[in-house]
Amino acid sequence: MKSIRTLAALGLVLAGLTACNTESPAETTPAGDTTRKLTFGLANQQESVTFPAALAKGAKAKADELGITLVSLDSQGDQQKQASQVQDLIAQKVDGIILVPLSPGPGQALVDQAAAANIPIGTAHGYVGANRDVETPYEKLKFIVTENERGAGATAGEMALRVVPDGGKVAVITGAAGFDENTTRVEKFTAALEAKGGYDVVATQPGNWTKQDGQSACQNLLAATPDLALIYAISDDMAVGCAAAVKSANSTAKILGVGGSAAGIAAIKDGTLAGTVCYKPYDSGVMAVQMLHDAVTGKLSGAPATTFYDTPGVTKDNVDSCTPQW
Repeated sequence: MKSIRTLAALGLVLAGLTACNTESPAETTPAGDTTRKLTFGLANQQESVTFPAALAKGAKAKADELGITLVSLDSQGDQQKQASQVQDLIAQKVDGIILVPLSPGPGQALVDQAAAANIPIGTAHGYVGANRDVETPYEKLKFIVTENERGAGATAGEMALRVVPDGGKVAVITGAAGFDENTTRVEKFTAALEAKGGYDVVATQPGNWTKQDGQSACQNLLAATPDLALIYAISDDMAVGCAAAVKSANSTAKILGVGGSAAGIAAIKDGTLAGTVCYKPYDSGVMAVQMLHDAVTGKLSGAPATTFYDTPGVTKDNVDSCTPQW
């Protein structure tokens, strides 16, 4: 009987110890645990366009390397569709979101929604927040990975001074209406010309980011001002289209682009373009996934910061230094 009572008491003690050591998974999983497979969402701009398509490829490659499931969604350039897709990612309770914002103002609302659901979110190829500068990130973001658009304009301005050192008439081809790049890629370009003196920006026309519209815009510019010395198109696609217009008009105008696309680099090699600025969307996607992983696992903390990757100027002299990523 005594032995039975002893065994019963020991059983109660062991049961109590087992109860004390039973916790929920949330209680035993430490912050920043990397043993669980992560799922990230990518809310992209428009993957029929080569630049965001290359960004998505880089993001997928890095996600695969890190063992992360990447849910990649294409808004097809539709702001409402992007908003709906971000809401879907929040409903799926993904571990983090990379937003490639179509517009800074509406993008801020999407960041607010993710932050309210305690889902880390960062941006690539753009930033969010109306009336906010890219170098002062919205506080609810974890990071920004993007191109230095103003820096690209400054680089294009420096190339312009070398390409047409004697000055002359200059025209600018911008993208579609409403894009920040129409300002950010142009500000320091024109500032460089003004600082040097002898250059006159005589016209600005939209090329809507396409080769066809870039060609049409340049045809109009050359018809109105046949003695243009330089045309600055703020994307390679528009610059390549512009080159066709210059050839057709037998113009001697030099052309600069921005992007480092396959078409742009090929045009520099054959002498059609004088130069461009080398952008790297694939690298941007890689960096964004790595930084989101670091934020989710606790390696990236504190106030959000903007990371610019290197975007060098490219002419025929150093064209092989820019391997096209889009």
